Amino acid sequence: MVKMSSIRTVLSLASTLDLEVEKMDVKIAFFHGDLEEKIYMKLLDGFHVEGKEDYVCRLRKSLYGLKQALRQWYKKFEFVMCEVRL
Repeated sequence: MVKMSSIRTVLSLASTLDLEVEKMDVKIAFFHGDLEEKIYMKLLDGFHVEGKEDYVCRLRKSLYGLKQALRQWYKKFEFVMCEVRL
C-alpha cells in the first residue's frame, strides 16, 4: 500500500516543478504474477472434452480473485523495476 505521505510528496513535487500528473489503470496487471504454489481450477463451461470432464487446469500465472494475485503482481513489478534501475 502506498502511504498518503508518499502521494502528498509526489503531488507537492509535481506542483512545485509544474509537472503534469497522470494516472493509469492496467486492466490485466494481475495476470503477470508468477505463482509460487500449485493451484488447480475446474475447466470452464465450454472447454470440456468428451471423456475428460473431470480434468482440471494447473495455473501458472495468477488470476483476478486469487488471494495471491496482488502479492505476486507486486513481486513481479518490484523485480522489473529493480532490474531497470541497474
